Amino acid sequence: MDAPVSNIPEYSVSEISGAVKRTLESAFGRIRVRGEITEFKTYPSGHSYLSMKDEAGTIRAIIWRGALSRLAVKPENGVEVIATGKITASDKRSDYALQIEKLEYAGEGALLARIEKLRLRLGAEGLFEEARKRPLPFLPEVVGVITSEKGAVLQDIRTTLARRFPRRVLLIPVTVQGQGAAEQVAAAIATMGGLSPLGRIPRPDVVIVARGGGSLEDLMAFNEEAVVRAAAASPIPLISAVGHETDTTLIDFASDRRAPTPTAAAELAVPAREELMAVLAQRGTRLARAGHSVIDRGRLRLARASSGLPDLPALVAAGRNRLEDRGHRLQLAPRALIATRRRALESTAARLPRPQESIARQRSALDLLGVRIGGAARAVLARQSRRLALAPDPAPLLRGRMREGRAALLRAEERLYAVARRRVVERGAALARIPDPTPFVLGRLRERRAALDGLAARLEGASYGALLERGFALVRDASGQPVTAAAAVSPGQKLLLQFADGSVNVTDDRAKRRGKSAAAQDTLL
Repeated sequence: MDAPVSNIPEYSVSEISGAVKRTLESAFGRIRVRGEITEFKTYPSGHSYLSMKDEAGTIRAIIWRGALSRLAVKPENGVEVIATGKITASDKRSDYALQIEKLEYAGEGALLARIEKLRLRLGAEGLFEEARKRPLPFLPEVVGVITSEKGAVLQDIRTTLARRFPRRVLLIPVTVQGQGAAEQVAAAIATMGGLSPLGRIPRPDVVIVARGGGSLEDLMAFNEEAVVRAAAASPIPLISAVGHETDTTLIDFASDRRAPTPTAAAELAVPAREELMAVLAQRGTRLARAGHSVIDRGRLRLARASSGLPDLPALVAAGRNRLEDRGHRLQLAPRALIATRRRALESTAARLPRPQESIARQRSALDLLGVRIGGAARAVLARQSRRLALAPDPAPLLRGRMREGRAALLRAEERLYAVARRRVVERGAALARIPDPTPFVLGRLRERRAALDGLAARLEGASYGALLERGFALVRDASGQPVTAAAAVSPGQKLLLQFADGSVNVTDDRAKRRGKSAAAQDTLL
């Protein structure tokens, strides 16, 4: 038989809901829950809501706005985490949720999976391409350092720079692990790149982002997307030196050079002064040897060229002799040239024909031709007349023919005489039309004579003798050599002054004049 109904406790809805709320919150006051984040979403109010699940179940969770900014791990869907918080229940809706106060990754496996996922996504965007990487400056003036101002990392970098090649260091201190570390590192990289080269704070030529060794979770700030994107976008060449040599972070893929340690990063940033000095000394020695070799070869070529040169004093003496010989010939050349040209003109003038004589001879020939033609006609007529006179008296018919023949002969004589006279007149007119060449020939002769006289005047003006006639004098020493400069004359030296009409011997008395001046000064003093 069932128990009486009165023995079963009876609760109202609010009572049982409140009892469940109190039981849950008291039993699970502070717990750690491990699971994969799903359905993560942040609302405009700043609160975030998500679910955590495993293979068998799901629990709702909430992160209040104030707690979200303090989390060391940024919530992301698909990431396995361990959430620390407490269970809260709603008595009105009879549901419960995990109120998260702290998040941490659920072991290295979860961290590595998240890092690999981010690496593939950023790599697909081209942030890790080798073509984007820039060479480091050879000798930077300013080295930027982004690291914690506490610890041995900064001291190692400064010591290495001072040992190798002291450079100015610009430090931006940041938190290198934990909450807010990634945001500080990304902001420091952007700040370095935003400095003006001419500003009060000098812009670095190279930037070192460094951190000492630690666990994977300690290095997670350098695996954050914000840090990787800031390193890829840096306008300044960037060296990453995070952790030990075996540690690899995503910033190493985006930086221009990766150093295994902070000390190695400083060695990459600046060269070693001793090595540079050794290289400079070696190259200076090689340059000096090359210079000496060039000089030696030049001297050898100069010596060979000098041995092949002619004797300069002999050349000068030969040139001086040729000059004097041509000067002497130049004195005689104008007169001889003028005489030669005058004889040539006279010979040419003698060979030129005389137009008057030619015309007279032509006229005489024409007159003689007319006389001969007239005489021949008369002789022919006389012979015919004699023949007719000696012939027997013919018959009347013959007499008539003889008269006709005589008349024909007379007409022929007249025509022949007229033709001869006309030809004489035509030849005379043709001769009269011929211009008299005498003025033209005489004009050409006068032009040639004027040109010859001008040439003779120029030669005479440039001659040695003409210069002397204009008042100049030629100075020679005792050996007859020309003296062209006052510096070539020694005090007391005897000289020969040649004028147009003769020569005069003189002596340089400058020494005597200086002596007199000195004596005069002594007297005055």
